[in-house]
Amino acid sequence: MQHLPRAERVAIGKSARAAVPRSRHAEFDPPPDRPDPIAVLQEQAATRVPELVPIRYGRMLVSPFAFYRGAARIMASDLAQSPTSGIRVQLCGDAHLSNFGVFASPERRLMFDLNDFDETLPGPWEWDVKRLAASMVVAGRDNGYSRKQRDAIVRETVGQYRTAMRDFAAEPNMAVWYARFDIEAEIGRLRSRVQAKQIRRTEHNLAKARTRDSMREFAKLTTEVDGERRIISDPPLIVPVEELFPEVSAKQLTDTVAEFIRGYRRSLQTDRRALLEQYRFVHLARKVVGVGSVGTRAWIALFLGVDDQDPLFLQVKEASASVLEEFLGKSQYASAGERVVAGQHVMQATSDIFLGWRRLKNPLEGTERDFYVRQLKDWKGSAELEGMPAESMAAYGRMCGWTLARAHARSGDRVAIASYLGSSDAFDRAIVAFSEAYADQNEADYDLLDQAEQAGRINAQIGL
Repeated sequence: MQHLPRAERVAIGKSARAAVPRSRHAEFDPPPDRPDPIAVLQEQAATRVPELVPIRYGRMLVSPFAFYRGAARIMASDLAQSPTSGIRVQLCGDAHLSNFGVFASPERRLMFDLNDFDETLPGPWEWDVKRLAASMVVAGRDNGYSRKQRDAIVRETVGQYRTAMRDFAAEPNMAVWYARFDIEAEIGRLRSRVQAKQIRRTEHNLAKARTRDSMREFAKLTTEVDGERRIISDPPLIVPVEELFPEVSAKQLTDTVAEFIRGYRRSLQTDRRALLEQYRFVHLARKVVGVGSVGTRAWIALFLGVDDQDPLFLQVKEASASVLEEFLGKSQYASAGERVVAGQHVMQATSDIFLGWRRLKNPLEGTERDFYVRQLKDWKGSAELEGMPAESMAAYGRMCGWTLARAHARSGDRVAIASYLGSSDAFDRAIVAFSEAYADQNEADYDLLDQAEQAGRINAQIGL
């Protein structure tokens, strides 16, 4: 990393602005040979669990926003054609508004932050901003907002990113590194800006998030069988490992899981490794999660501590190459799981204490795959977007914009980015235009998926 004087970093931003004016970010002009979005999705499906792929399509067909959530690879291809300033950061890679939320810090405080890093990779900071802003428009259309309301939401979101980056640019490195989003203080500020009903709804959601932990999942997802707790069977969404591999002996299943845990444990800090060793592994099941992730191999692992009142649920999720790598170059990490974990540590203010990774040669499938591990639930919660008033969406957009700026400021040249953005709203207005144009494209792509399902080109399972 270069250690340039502040004046030179400011000059880099101004030089980038001269080369790529902020107004150019309004551009979205897909080429005639733009890849067929359905073919892109089918290409991704080739490496996924075949019987789960129709569930992914079914979930994407729920709405244009649901489609958008699963279309990170499609948008990456489009963003690769867009103008950029040339200033790079650690990207989330899929920074849509549903990939922000609350979770517990190690100090047991509710944090608001990015919470999905499957696609994380270094790249142009504008890509995350455009992914976030366009998601606001797509979700806003689903909610029936007017064009004026959607424009205001995007301006609030991007404007907050710009002003937050300017603030971070003026701060010392350690202040940026320790910056946190205080969700309780933000609620206090919002009381004068949004309806009291929405404040009550937010406070209710935060209270509910605090109940979402391993104990709650334990009660919901397990049952007692022959005196031992077992994860329930609810195919195809939850399938215990012995049902997936009935021909494999219990000993071989246990040995494979034990080998995975030993390797994963080595990726943890020493104190967290010591904590994990106080739990014994009990059971494993495959669990379908999300929208874009459906079809990747995702497992939930149940551990018990001192007794049945001391459960721990870990999610073990397959990690593959980021959808950005085709356009930005290969990751520096040989393991995709390590890539995800490293990117999350860089971008998040604080991360899950059990966040780790492992590459495993699986004798049950005869394959070698990368995985990352985190707690299944630890006070996790997300905004309820359906029916959210437009002014509340704008407030939520400001939260996301600040958080994304903080994440980018930790890894990129925040002084150069702030210099590029400047003090006017020129960039904000450009992203408003881009977001509306991209929402049009997203709706067209969604319609193509619907047509493909009706024509029998794809098979979709609706309602799962």
